[in-house]
Amino acid sequence: MKHYRLLAGLPLAALTSVSAWAGTVTDMKVERAAPDKLVVRWSDADPVDVLQADRPDAAPGEARLVSGKDADGRFEATVTPGTRPYFLLRDSRTGTVSRVAERVLPLEQGSNFRDIGGYPAAGGKHVRWGVIFRSGGQPMLTEADVSEIKALGIVNLIDLRSDEERVLAPTRLDGIRYNAVGYSMAPMLAGIGQGVSQAPAAKAAPSDALKGLAEGYRRFPVQLAPQVRLVFDRLLGKEGPVLYNCSAGQDRTGFVSAMVLSALGVQRETIYADYLLSTPSRRPQWELPPITEAQAKGNPIAGMFARFQNDPAHAKPNPLVTADGTPFLANAFAEIDSRYGSAEGYLKQEIGLNDADLASLRSTYLE
Repeated sequence: MKHYRLLAGLPLAALTSVSAWAGTVTDMKVERAAPDKLVVRWSDADPVDVLQADRPDAAPGEARLVSGKDADGRFEATVTPGTRPYFLLRDSRTGTVSRVAERVLPLEQGSNFRDIGGYPAAGGKHVRWGVIFRSGGQPMLTEADVSEIKALGIVNLIDLRSDEERVLAPTRLDGIRYNAVGYSMAPMLAGIGQGVSQAPAAKAAPSDALKGLAEGYRRFPVQLAPQVRLVFDRLLGKEGPVLYNCSAGQDRTGFVSAMVLSALGVQRETIYADYLLSTPSRRPQWELPPITEAQAKGNPIAGMFARFQNDPAHAKPNPLVTADGTPFLANAFAEIDSRYGSAEGYLKQEIGLNDADLASLRSTYLE
């Protein structure tokens, strides 16, 4: 399974296809070149009209033409820092329109905040941009970060973290409807030992840590079922854009994202690639506020995170793969396949979705 390392190195927007032919825009991606510069890239045998919009659902007639009949597959846009433009790429011969945006939000003091839009999904469609966001914790956001996130129009924030984490690092996104299912992190850590990827494992051998992670991910389908149900309940409510997070935005959030993308018909290889994007997208220094000595002494969970903060080895995110390149998330899927037959079986049997729910989700969140 070493090929997942190759997937992790690809721009995820490029996973829409591997080649271009006449009338088709493919290999789209948007990269940040500077605080006020975005570079849009694509492949197409025909020239492309580049249009820019402020909303993810803007029709071509509502967008502004910024480059006509562009044939070199690259356009550099000047943007106002803190804003989020969406680009519509229109094949100049057929009129076919494809949509793309920057995946990771360039927040000042945020971590792993990204859009899961653009991925190829069921029925030849793609996940809509600007409607489902995932992230790490938000306790250290700047005022500019808060303004940028609120401009996304997020209606529901679902916090996947434990009671202890939510007290230690409350979100700064006040004013957005807040949703959470209470639980303690202690049983979770007891179940997987010191292998959880957010916790230091100074006394554990690497093989022990990997074993703990593997076991931890196998527990996720049942352990996180209440949180998965909550996320799908909010998605099915169709009230507007949704954001869900844990502390690092990679383990619990990675599992929930895998289930959301599975429900939308995204292939597993693409789900793994999205999962592995957490490693370059995390900024651990902004995921928790500094934990005081008093907090660490009075609460074992706080003490665990304090050790994490004080360990230089954990200042940089660790890759989410085993020695042979297998994503840790594969352990959760292996458990799902064994117990429920498939991700759809899990969503129906454990989460309570039915065919009508899946059809509704795809109608709402695909285009």
